[in-house]
Amino acid sequence: MHLDFLIEDVSGKTMLEILLPKVLPAGVSYTIYSYKGVGRIPGKMHSAKAIKGKQLLDNLPRLLNGFGRTYHNWGESYKGHVVVIFDLDDKSLDEFLAQLHQLLEWCQVAPETSFCMAIEEGEAWFLGDANALFKAYPHAKRQVLKTYKQDSICGTWEKLADVVGYDYRDKSYQEVGLKKREWAEKITPYMEAENNQSPSFQYLMDELKRIV
Repeated sequence: MHLDFLIEDVSGKTMLEILLPKVLPAGVSYTIYSYKGVGRIPGKMHSAKAIKGKQLLDNLPRLLNGFGRTYHNWGESYKGHVVVIFDLDDKSLDEFLAQLHQLLEWCQVAPETSFCMAIEEGEAWFLGDANALFKAYPHAKRQVLKTYKQDSICGTWEKLADVVGYDYRDKSYQEVGLKKREWAEKITPYMEAENNQSPSFQYLMDELKRIV
């Protein structure tokens, strides 16, 4: 079996590169693709040449269609599955999922696909594993972490910044992006999937178990 992971930023890719070898069984191959933000679902289904941006949703229709054709050509001996991971941000989960499943209906050959949401943002998955967080950042603020409700809509990456003592005020988008990647590099090696308190993280783990 082969899994293709699509995720909206480099910090998410960094997390998956460290996490997946720990949770996927031997014999399952995978590729991780990251994009420059989430973008938006296009109003019309354009050709690949018409899409110039590198944001995930802008590219998703042609990507799903392409993976579907590729998997179909593999035949029955080798299976493929797409796992798309988004930050939910302030979207309605049900409405967003309905829009995503409509994209599958547009595909000439729809691939087997799982849509997984980090609620509200990917940093929720780091906040869900307190042991990993404090191993990576021994001086992190426990009292601040106690104010966080798992998978709440609260400005999640800012909450993690407050926990680890990162002052994000007046920082550029690029500086914040580098810091998010650092969090992924430092926290993920200590993460234990079964101990993570984030419901959206556990949904991802359950999907991976179901797929393989």
